[in-house]
Amino acid sequence: MRPRLTALLLLACAPLAAAPAPARPNVLLILADDLGASDLPAYGNTFHETPHLDRLAREGLRFTQFYAGPVCSPTRANLQSGQDQARFGITQHIPGHRRPYARLRDPQVPGQLPLEVVTFAEALRGAGYATGYFGKWHLGGAGFGPREQGWDTAEEFQGHTRGEARAAAHLADRAIEFLNQSRPGPFLLQLSFYAVHIPLTTTPELLAKYQAKPPRPPYPSRPEYAGLLEELDTAIGRVLAELDRRGLAGNTVVWFLSDNGGLEHEQSGRIVTSNAPLRGEKGTLYEGGVRIPALVRWPGRVPAGSVSATPATTQDVHPTLLALAGAPAPADQPRDGEDLGPVLARPETPRTNDTLYWHLPHYHHSTPASAVRRGAWKLIEFLEDGRLELFSLADDPGEQVNLAAREPARAAALRADLDAWRRRVGARMPEPNPDHDPARATELAGRADRERRNRR
Repeated sequence: MRPRLTALLLLACAPLAAAPAPARPNVLLILADDLGASDLPAYGNTFHETPHLDRLAREGLRFTQFYAGPVCSPTRANLQSGQDQARFGITQHIPGHRRPYARLRDPQVPGQLPLEVVTFAEALRGAGYATGYFGKWHLGGAGFGPREQGWDTAEEFQGHTRGEARAAAHLADRAIEFLNQSRPGPFLLQLSFYAVHIPLTTTPELLAKYQAKPPRPPYPSRPEYAGLLEELDTAIGRVLAELDRRGLAGNTVVWFLSDNGGLEHEQSGRIVTSNAPLRGEKGTLYEGGVRIPALVRWPGRVPAGSVSATPATTQDVHPTLLALAGAPAPADQPRDGEDLGPVLARPETPRTNDTLYWHLPHYHHSTPASAVRRGAWKLIEFLEDGRLELFSLADDPGEQVNLAAREPARAAALRADLDAWRRRVGARMPEPNPDHDPARATELAGRADRERRNRR
């Protein structure tokens, strides 16, 4: 056993009546899609119903400042690798979309996570873990899927249905099947739900249930959204019940996350959800775009009912799991994430490195931008014109008051740090667009490509 893990267990564990659990825990990692922190009752939502996620919060740790990337593939890349997605150029969803007449021409997004990256699944499999992955991958097509990145058993799919079944229920079925077939020894299981990604659909029964429920303003209270979220929660409950039935819950780390903040509105303008009181949504670098729900349960080792305000990110998952499993870190791979083991044991523990970075050189629900958070201060640099926005998250978590003009020295220092970080990780930058047309700047590439074909 690694000395670090021994120290963690001594700090965190109360004496157990039964024989000591094996040193290496099982891992169940659950990833939701487009779920904002404000969507969960555990974070204050009063319209949605998620009793099983509520139970995880009661029995484990709830992070209040946990971060992801601003969109899907970047988060999935940093989660699997423990490296910032900017190192790979996966700074937009794969394959991304283009605005051919925008002011800037954004960099091309690679089609896959490089195979030479050592994922946490590869590391844990090398340490003797059985590995299973089910659901959305979005890190590359044929030859670059979960099986090529350390997952022995895998089924990759997207959407809210799978054959005749609802997708969330199918994921629970596959998880239980994996547990039935796993060999003796520890396991690593990741469930990547498509919920609550648009298009919003749910079962007729759940739709009727939430249509009959009085809305809870100012939350949008969308019945389809609430039903889809309850489907996810029910599926999670089935898997947790299976862990209980098998006597595995006591030595299984259950980690629930989302891949980015909530999508507040569709391109059409139709309201989907709300990240209030946070500003912004998926595809932006405001808190509403990158702050996510995060729950961790490990009985006897993670304090039940605890809350941590320590900032953390999805790229911290990789080194944390390797440390808990006693798996060596890849010697030739950069490590951007931080082992959160001390935070899991004592939620008030601060980060060793208090600086976090984001890079979104693309048009999504905002213009291209980069951001840095150091301590409670956060700077966003908008790349079209170099405009800066500086916020004190301790006093202004909703990012309503831009302090850049009042704090020019702090803004300049953070901007210089952000620029140095971009150079350090090889972040790809947008360039001036010679085809820029202000009248068509928001137009997506589909229409422009059709027009080009018609002119040929």
